[in-house]
Amino acid sequence: MTDPIRDFQIAPSILSADFARLGEEVDDVLTSGADIVHFDVMDNHYVPNLTIGPMVCEALRKHGVTAPIDVHLMVRPVDQLIGDFIDAGASIITFHPEASDHIDRSLQLIRDGGCRAGLVFNPATPLSYLDYVMDKVDMVLLMSVNPGFGGQSFIPATLDKLREARQRIDASGRDIRLEVDGGVKVDNIAEIARAGADTFVAGSAVFKARNEADPHRYDGVIRDFREQLASVR
Repeated sequence: MTDPIRDFQIAPSILSADFARLGEEVDDVLTSGADIVHFDVMDNHYVPNLTIGPMVCEALRKHGVTAPIDVHLMVRPVDQLIGDFIDAGASIITFHPEASDHIDRSLQLIRDGGCRAGLVFNPATPLSYLDYVMDKVDMVLLMSVNPGFGGQSFIPATLDKLREARQRIDASGRDIRLEVDGGVKVDNIAEIARAGADTFVAGSAVFKARNEADPHRYDGVIRDFREQLASVR
């Protein structure tokens, strides 16, 4: 059985980055110790915002980004964009079960394309969507805010949901990552980890913490996250 706290990974969300210099921002945050590039895709239909698409993902790959790109689809429908992001170089693709007509099929599309697949759960979405698809899931992502905008506060009830999700994952015996997204900060990441998360999306907490002496570096905040997570082991 996978140790739920064996391998913590930090996934800065580029939603909060400076888009005028996105390639440099991603390079800097990875150099500072981040593990994954989190890529928020919003369509102004499923969620009330419009962000970025597969061309930006492809551009980051052409820029030279080799780290895993974790694409979170907040769109409806999802299947066409799944194929587009596979072609654009995504590593992980997650989507909301409410946004797919056939959840099993959408998960299989992702895996058939060579990417890891996952389901995303809004604060009020039940985990029962996992009941018959655990064999096709590589990541479970719990939203700890309502999706659509960065900079929101963590919803405390997510901690209990994380514990339930961790129990499901451990009972399955499968190597499934448990990711949390929304309001993750230095002062709560340890508590979130203790509840069972192993992958942490942080947007504004990272990209608004530039070292003023060296505004293109994020070593300080990534180091602070790592120190907090070390206290959980």
